[in-house]
Amino acid sequence: MNEAFLHQLSRIADALERIAPPARAKPDFNVHVAARWRVSGSHKFLEAVSHVHAMDADWLVGVEAQHALIDRNTLQFVEFKPANNVLLTGSRGTGKSSLVKAMLSRYSDRGLRLIEVEKEHLSDLPDIVDQLADTTHRFIVFCDDLSFDAGDGSYKALKAILDGSISAAAPNVLLYATSNRRHLLPEYFHENEETKYVGEEVHFGESVEEKVSLSERFGLWISFYPFAQDEYLSAVFSWIKQLGGAVSDDAVERATIERDALQWALQRGSRSGRVAYQFARDFVGRSGA
Repeated sequence: MNEAFLHQLSRIADALERIAPPARAKPDFNVHVAARWRVSGSHKFLEAVSHVHAMDADWLVGVEAQHALIDRNTLQFVEFKPANNVLLTGSRGTGKSSLVKAMLSRYSDRGLRLIEVEKEHLSDLPDIVDQLADTTHRFIVFCDDLSFDAGDGSYKALKAILDGSISAAAPNVLLYATSNRRHLLPEYFHENEETKYVGEEVHFGESVEEKVSLSERFGLWISFYPFAQDEYLSAVFSWIKQLGGAVSDDAVERATIERDALQWALQRGSRSGRVAYQFARDFVGRSGA
């Protein structure tokens, strides 16, 4: 009876092994410059990105100071010098994620690679790092639009990953993240009531300290701000040029484009690089330029 039962279990195990998907091979980073961390059921693996979104940082207008900061940090990294994890925060559509992609385009020929990870999978970062440790390439783990809702405790795993784990940080891996929130977590007015004054010193409450302690684990903060009108219009003409459009020096023609671009931004309630890019696509497409 026992032998029959064990035989049946063995047959079931063999059947499950046959229908289980095979283990995915790690991407060849000599061929691929970017990959995604994918989670499918119990299977977790790096999947190569075949068609990478190419981005040139020089196309981006109005973020020159931010460009210089992230470029300096990334260059230090690819040159095997000390560099920081980076948090890019601020207004939506101002070029945060585009600058990260631009660093890949600029430094991929010097061994830089990009790994895209969704927020809910950041707890897998130790597993990801283990797969990247035995290579000479330099990796930026990129998490776009990172933020945490009230009651979401997963940010504590991120804190440990960044600076608080017993294991040392991998020398060939940095984390770059973008967020619309400076401290990544929702902030409430009532939390200010926890602030205490001791003599001339200000002591923040535990709620505020907890939130600040997460963002502080990123060594480099880069802030982005809403575009002024002139910056927005400069971005419009820059993107028209990059998309193959033609704009003459005729003052009347340029004034017409500026008027249409401002109306476009007004309809969307935002002046940003993203809105400028969207207008330029529309303009070049309908003008046939």
